[in-house]
Amino acid sequence: MTPNSQTIRFLRKRIPAFECEPGCHDCCGPVTASSEEMARLPVKSDAAHATALAELSCPHLGKNGCQVYAERPLICRLFGTTPRLACPKGKRPEVMIEPAIEEHIYRYFEATRQVLV
Repeated sequence: MTPNSQTIRFLRKRIPAFECEPGCHDCCGPVTASSEEMARLPVKSDAAHATALAELSCPHLGKNGCQVYAERPLICRLFGTTPRLACPKGKRPEVMIEPAIEEHIYRYFEATRQVLV
């Protein structure tokens, strides 16, 4: 396991979960992810990426929601768990993310090459 894999696993465990509003995909816009996170996702064609970007969406968003939910990037997991990335529908976990963990995530973003999903 690489150091980045360990970091991703560590951070994922510390991001609180909550129930999204069924059918809502407001936070499923273009996002970035590290190369390590991208390696966990199915490869999409350039056309699929271009279409998603033109629709301000994600190439992994299907008609029934996120097709890669279990492996979604950290930024996707962070939505709704912090006031910085509040859910537009007002959904949130009972307890928001710890500020120190949120800062750790942002440091991870700064320290790793991020690519458009």
